[in-house]
Amino acid sequence: MNRLFGTKNQAPKPTLDSAISNVDNRVSSIDVKLAALNSELSTYQTRLSKMRDGPGKTALRQKALKILQRRKQYEAQRDQLSQQSWNMEQANMMQDNLKNVMTTVDAMKTTTKTLKKQYGKIDIDKIERMQDEMADLMDIGNEINESISRAYDIPEDVDEAELDAELEALGEESLFENPMGDSEAVPSFLQDEVAPPSFVDEPPEQGKVKEAAGGVG
Repeated sequence: MNRLFGTKNQAPKPTLDSAISNVDNRVSSIDVKLAALNSELSTYQTRLSKMRDGPGKTALRQKALKILQRRKQYEAQRDQLSQQSWNMEQANMMQDNLKNVMTTVDAMKTTTKTLKKQYGKIDIDKIERMQDEMADLMDIGNEINESISRAYDIPEDVDEAELDAELEALGEESLFENPMGDSEAVPSFLQDEVAPPSFVDEPPEQGKVKEAAGGVG
């Protein structure tokens, strides 16, 4: 049966990368052949330039023409292979781009599913209620701060006319306590502080003070 129908080919299928590599190797081998032909043509041209016209020069020219014809065939084959390699490279780049696009699409699908699961657990109404409760608490806190910072027995509004009257009254009281206008007089509210100490019982006698002063002289 195997002889009639053959066996299934188990060899792996070629890929674009392997096909491009094979074509590039063929192009490289053709380049080597073209280099050899160009060297041979250069030798024939040098010899032909030094030969006189005759049968020998004609025969050598025929050989050079055959080599030139072979070179053109190799060049045409090389151009075809280069075009094939370029087309396969373009197809390979398109395939890579398609893989990248599919990978991006799969990642976006996975991300979308994850976001749906995460956002599905969030209750917007609950968040709104929490925001309202927070606003109420802030209002209560402001009311508490205003309450505990309230001043006691201090008028909120002060009349400047009343302040001027009080200052004028204080000035009249100062003149009444010191009618002579003595600059060295002690104000009434400081008299207690500059009074003589309480441990002095009696003031010194004038005679003793004079005697003490004379003894010092």
